[in-house]
Amino acid sequence: MADLFSSMDTPKPDAGPRPLADRLRPAALSEVIGQEHVLGPEGPLGVMLGAGSLGSLILWGPPGVGKTTIARLLARETDLHFVQISAIFSGVPELRKVFEAAKIRRGNGQGTLLFVDEIHRFNKAQQDGFLPHMEDGTILLVGATTENPSFELNAALLSRAQVITLRRLEPADLERLIQRAEKELGRGLPLDGHARDALIEMADGDGRALLNLVEQVAAWKVDAKLGRDDLIKRLMRRAARYDKAGDEHFNLISALHKSVRGSDPDAALYWFSRMLEGGEDPRFLARRLTRMAVEDIGLADPQANQVCIDAWNTFERLGSPEGELALAQAVIYLALAPKSNAGYVAYKAARAEARKTGSTPPPKHILNAPTKLMEDEGYGAGYAYDHDAEDGFSGQNYFPDGMKRPIYYVPVERGFERDLKKRVEFFAGLRAKRNG
Repeated sequence: MADLFSSMDTPKPDAGPRPLADRLRPAALSEVIGQEHVLGPEGPLGVMLGAGSLGSLILWGPPGVGKTTIARLLARETDLHFVQISAIFSGVPELRKVFEAAKIRRGNGQGTLLFVDEIHRFNKAQQDGFLPHMEDGTILLVGATTENPSFELNAALLSRAQVITLRRLEPADLERLIQRAEKELGRGLPLDGHARDALIEMADGDGRALLNLVEQVAAWKVDAKLGRDDLIKRLMRRAARYDKAGDEHFNLISALHKSVRGSDPDAALYWFSRMLEGGEDPRFLARRLTRMAVEDIGLADPQANQVCIDAWNTFERLGSPEGELALAQAVIYLALAPKSNAGYVAYKAARAEARKTGSTPPPKHILNAPTKLMEDEGYGAGYAYDHDAEDGFSGQNYFPDGMKRPIYYVPVERGFERDLKKRVEFFAGLRAKRNG
């Protein structure tokens, strides 16, 4: 993928027209916008450069924030030969050629900064191929990825490279880019303040996308400044950055889940809508909402689960987009429902105990004895039929013999669990009395 400022070579005077983004490429790291947290004197790259000890890096961030630009300028700052490859178009033969050329270069006293765009697209074996050349100093690797390195890059590579997180550009950063573009163009954009804000919104934190939009707007022949509505009519709004199999998918569903858990219906609706606008399958959302009902609301409001099932069924009958309203109403209900994870915590604790004591048999008095042999073995002996006991409760032990009685379920003082808490305490008292 080309970067916001894709070439370091100075164009020849007779070169053809150059895109605005290329003309605005920074000539120094200090000119890079929006990444001061890593490039500043106290940032990780600033510290490395100040100490003269640049190491291999993984630049992780969304599109259009300057990953390739930073890699090129790092090579310039450290007098390393810059080589760029893309994991999309390169394979083992190309990598071998790169490594051989880097070895020759090193023998002549010249180091190599190898920039690998979309490095996450290389498989594990290909990623392992970088390791010996990183270790012996043949290359200094700078990889770029839009995906979470923890999931997409192998541990051996991550242990030899520092991950540098780049941020999406903020509106103020994008405004600075527009001002640079206007200076380069020699004129202001024919937009009023609201339209200018809309242009920044359309870029969605992507500097390269913004400059492409600026170049389009600057070419328009208009007599007066355009407003927001006029701009939107003339420009197609960029699709929201959303990959149903990537980081953004998991980030947004996490935001939705935590907004519901935090009882914020407005935030929950926002993230729900962001996912729909990004093309998420409503059935996936219906399934996750049902999961939220059983995990974070549980028995504090047993109806929450049924609300989700009903919304899911309504969506299946109505389809999209009408059925999405039922899911949105389920989001609101879940966000406002009383919360309890007591059932979830109890379930996990019981599963953990079961893994530790999985071969321990039940006590014989609660086992059936369908044969004479089993009866002679004591199966069912001493079982107390609870319906015959006072209060319909015998208070017998149902855990394995010798196992200390655990307490898994501790209901909270919210919603329906207030009543369940009273029942738990009632039976606990009776059990202690019967066994006393």
